[in-house]
Amino acid sequence: MSEKFEYKRMDRRSAINWMFAATATVHFLNSKALGLGFNWEDVNKGYGPDPNLMTPEVPWERIMTPKQLRTTAKLADITLPRTSVESPSATEVGVPDFFDEWISAPYHAHQEDYKVITEGLAWIDEESQRRFGKDFHELEEADYTTICNDIAYLPDALPEFEEGAKFFSKFRSLTMGGYYSTNVGTKDIGYVGNAALLTFGGPPREVLKRLGIDKAPW
Repeated sequence: MSEKFEYKRMDRRSAINWMFAATATVHFLNSKALGLGFNWEDVNKGYGPDPNLMTPEVPWERIMTPKQLRTTAKLADITLPRTSVESPSATEVGVPDFFDEWISAPYHAHQEDYKVITEGLAWIDEESQRRFGKDFHELEEADYTTICNDIAYLPDALPEFEEGAKFFSKFRSLTMGGYYSTNVGTKDIGYVGNAALLTFGGPPREVLKRLGIDKAPW
């Protein structure tokens, strides 16, 4: 990935709508993140109300630095690489912007994620510098794979990599949650959504069997 890391940033209205949609629809994101547990004293004076989704103005600033965005893009594309024209990488659908919006929001749970994500991004760059003398986004596959393998699964992580593994677990959840809340992501998993059907034959028999139901309840 280029040192300059230049890509077209998503406009704020699209990004904030995406963030709200992900929170409402993806089960592995924190359902308490928006609105609940919000403390007005935790934000700067003059923050004001929640954003009006009909206008492009958002009452908080994006806070991620270019270096953080580069590391986020690299790790997100490792998590969800491009596999085909129909399945682009995480960065190609704007996941770094999703992260920037997510951890910039002043809600309590978002600020908890801000701490995990920003400290984790700093850790992975420091680890990369320690091992290879380069920032993480500059690494080739053979090198970044060794770091990712050490933090891939928290129960198996060595004590010195536990914090990195906790970060990577949260990072993966946000990456997946953001990606699969996009039109590309929902299409990739075959989600039909609120579409009209001419006929409905009921749930698949294998699903009913798994649930221990002999026939549809209607």
